[in-house]
Amino acid sequence: MDVRSRNNVTVVGPPHGRTVLLAHGFGCDQNMWRLVVPRLARDFRVVLFDHVGAGGSDVSAWSEERYSSLAGYAEDVLEVCAELDLRDVVLVGHSVSAMISVLAANREPDRFGGLVLLTPSPRYVDDGDYRGGFSRADIDELLESLESNYLGWSAAMAPVIMGNPERPELGEELTNSFCRSDPAIARVFARATFLSDNRADLSAVTVPTLVIECREDAIAPPEVGAYVHSSVRGSRLVTLEATGHCPQLSAPEATSEAIAEFAATTR
Repeated sequence: MDVRSRNNVTVVGPPHGRTVLLAHGFGCDQNMWRLVVPRLARDFRVVLFDHVGAGGSDVSAWSEERYSSLAGYAEDVLEVCAELDLRDVVLVGHSVSAMISVLAANREPDRFGGLVLLTPSPRYVDDGDYRGGFSRADIDELLESLESNYLGWSAAMAPVIMGNPERPELGEELTNSFCRSDPAIARVFARATFLSDNRADLSAVTVPTLVIECREDAIAPPEVGAYVHSSVRGSRLVTLEATGHCPQLSAPEATSEAIAEFAATTR
């Protein structure tokens, strides 16, 4: 299958600039990056794509066997890089794609020049001294609600994930994005996302890494950002004066500048 069509790959910006590859999170597609792309495309070759099952991807390529774990998505990222012959890539992963990006970089570290983990969480469920922000009962309830009434779950959860209640249009956009997803695919991706545990993968990262967190984030609270930063050797941590889990929409200028500064200075 043609990888470019499968993942609806888009390339913008100067063709000889350093490549910044943007990987979107659960329930989203590459359109979620639209407010940061103009800034990044001034200096970098920006590659966007949709995870299989999202946006303009080829849904016929989806299978539960491949995409029931984050490893299947990481394999897609590597196949996009191979198809476009990308090297020295700065891979930016939002939310669950932060861990997908970690898995990809650990598989083929020589292909990547840097990682940007935007509002990452290696594990959503609390575990002993580790605080992921949710109990197992919380996650079980979330998944049960999603599986029984996906559209209702989307309408209730998207504003919580987005934050910024004084800007309801942001929550509405995320709700609409969730609602465009096939519920059957979303159910499998949600389980792969919210039941994942990638804490052990963080210590294996060898490429330069920037962790970007928001001052307030209901999905990935500051304790999680601190954990990721401390677990990835030599990583940098930037805390945006922003709220919510999607700063590429709620604080696009600060988000794009943090990514651009890292991509420009990290080799």
